[in-house]
Amino acid sequence: MSSRQLTATPKMSQRKERRMFSTSDDSAMTKQVQTTHAPDGREIDVKPILQIVDEILLRFIARTVEGYEVKRDQDALEMTAALAEFDMLDSLAYIINKISCELSCKCSGGGDAHSSTMVLLGYMSSYAWHAKVVLTLAAFAVIFGEFWLVAQLSAENTLAKSVALLKQLPDIAENFMSLKPHFEALIRLVKAAMDVTTCIVEFKELPSDYISEDTPPMSVASTHIPIASYWVIRSIVACASQIASLIGTRNESISSTTEAWELSSLAHKVTSIHEHLKSQLVLCYQYIDDKRHIEAFHNLIRLFETVHIDNMKIVRALIYAKDDILPLLDGTTKSRVSLEVLRRKHVLLLISDLDLSQEEILVLDNLYKDARARGDTHYEMVWIPVVDKGIWNEVNKQKFEYLQSLMPWYSVCDPFIIEPSAVKYIKEVWNFSKTAILVALDPQGRLSSPNAVHMIWIWGNLAFPFTSEKEESLWKQEIWSLELLVDGIDPTVLEWMAEGKLVCLYGGEDLEWIEKFTATALSVAKAGKFQLEMAYVGKSNAKERMQKMIKAFTTRKFSYFWPNVTSIWFFWTRLESMLYSKLQHERTVENDEIMSEVMTVLSFDGSDRGWAIFCMGATDMARAKGDSFLICLQDFEKWGPRIEEDGVVKAMNDYLNQNKPPHHCNRLILPGSTGGIPQKVVCAECGRQMEKYFMYRCCVE
Repeated sequence: MSSRQLTATPKMSQRKERRMFSTSDDSAMTKQVQTTHAPDGREIDVKPILQIVDEILLRFIARTVEGYEVKRDQDALEMTAALAEFDMLDSLAYIINKISCELSCKCSGGGDAHSSTMVLLGYMSSYAWHAKVVLTLAAFAVIFGEFWLVAQLSAENTLAKSVALLKQLPDIAENFMSLKPHFEALIRLVKAAMDVTTCIVEFKELPSDYISEDTPPMSVASTHIPIASYWVIRSIVACASQIASLIGTRNESISSTTEAWELSSLAHKVTSIHEHLKSQLVLCYQYIDDKRHIEAFHNLIRLFETVHIDNMKIVRALIYAKDDILPLLDGTTKSRVSLEVLRRKHVLLLISDLDLSQEEILVLDNLYKDARARGDTHYEMVWIPVVDKGIWNEVNKQKFEYLQSLMPWYSVCDPFIIEPSAVKYIKEVWNFSKTAILVALDPQGRLSSPNAVHMIWIWGNLAFPFTSEKEESLWKQEIWSLELLVDGIDPTVLEWMAEGKLVCLYGGEDLEWIEKFTATALSVAKAGKFQLEMAYVGKSNAKERMQKMIKAFTTRKFSYFWPNVTSIWFFWTRLESMLYSKLQHERTVENDEIMSEVMTVLSFDGSDRGWAIFCMGATDMARAKGDSFLICLQDFEKWGPRIEEDGVVKAMNDYLNQNKPPHHCNRLILPGSTGGIPQKVVCAECGRQMEKYFMYRCCVE
């Protein structure tokens, strides 16, 4: 009787079982499998066993079937030597041998696969599910390994040849092409079974501190693991049957199509099981990551509430806690450095997205280099970009590297070394949304300021060490003056002031008004016989339009102007910073002159037309919106005669106060964020995230 006839009955039985289980109730199957499960709590470290199985079945046999030459590198030799010393194998040798015998005897005898699988589950009833599948794979590795060794060595080893003759094993070298479909299908099924087994082992090794059996991702997986284990063992039974069917076929023609299809069909099912388990495993890892991030977030909160001898615990928790890489890039040398460069230093954390403007970088660059040159002001600065991993692409990568190249200070080498818990802390505790912030830490890691950016813009390095007390002290020394308004943006304006000239700062972008206003102002100065200097300071939040205005001023020469957008941007940014700084110190327009004047100038900027401020000396000022001041200048003959007695500025102010327009519409638009509105809105034109603003308006009809 041929081998094909010998295996006909088992094959018919397998087809019958497959039809039966494809139509039967899965829950009934699960209950039947569960009845065999009575674990006694013993713990087995299955990973070393799984490594041995992987080496036998996949690293050697599978690679040989696929046509690769097997080379034992030094690492493989060392791993094998280490596994040989695995003591637990002593206690497991009996059960592995018992399973091997069951697989060899039942499969060669033509028993049905389901019954054999249930018998094996009964043998292993006292073991956990992950141990059952690993032990079954180990037993099959013994069978397949012995078969492969004898068949492979029979051509050159006398003992192996004798054993192969007694077993009538096929000559693999001679019959490789006809045997290859058998082995390829078998290896595919073994790989699928190994994948599911690895998943089951991973579920077992999930940290119970972060995920429990009743947690939804884990509880769902737990309901599927018994039936998944059944199909892994069932697959191994099928593989063992395939090996058994080759015994006695040395001189027989070997049919491959049907058997290969049987195994391929089973491999497809087991692969589907693996995909489902893998998706649940991903959910479990996400759940664990979320729990760990929350734990790390609360740990960060506790760290900031604790006193430290230096700042390293804080810095490591915020930037990078491991020691496997150098996490910072030194902007000066462009070399990678460790966090040790920040130890016991004052640290400014520049936190932004990738839309950090070149104007911000340029101003900070000047301040940073100035701090280096000063002996009494020393701090380090680190750029921490907050980037959404979901939109990271080559364009954003290039943008990150470009911004990084502009910075002389430190920056993180990779935005994604910043842990999600640190990003959560930055957003929820330090209120970072989109606008860049500068968080100041002292040498012990204590928070000096959750956002020192306003102090930096107003006073630069004079605000060091960037504490609220320092800010309060600096404000006590300030009065509303031209010097505060212009500061170091343009020393030319301050020179005019020192020379006793009448100084006019004006803004807006209405070229028709600018032309009329400047011409009229110069005409009035000539008629009044006083020296007038005019400086155009532009408009806030209008970089591209300001570039066009600068070109117009260069060509038409209306007056002196700031020839770069950075100066214009910084002028308005400082004014906004003054307002926010005052708000943080709970000042109001009723009790703080500086705050009132700042809000007035900012509201001028919100108008459609221009505006102007005339200053004589540091503190004498007259200010009004563009149309009001143009009318004032055009009515010079009404207030001009009073200049000699009252001075230019007082004469202007008296006229403006007596001739306030009955109707007005003032707007104050400020960057900011508030609740009750979307956290993220993108521009319909360019797709970039839009900034949030407050707008205040007063319209009297």
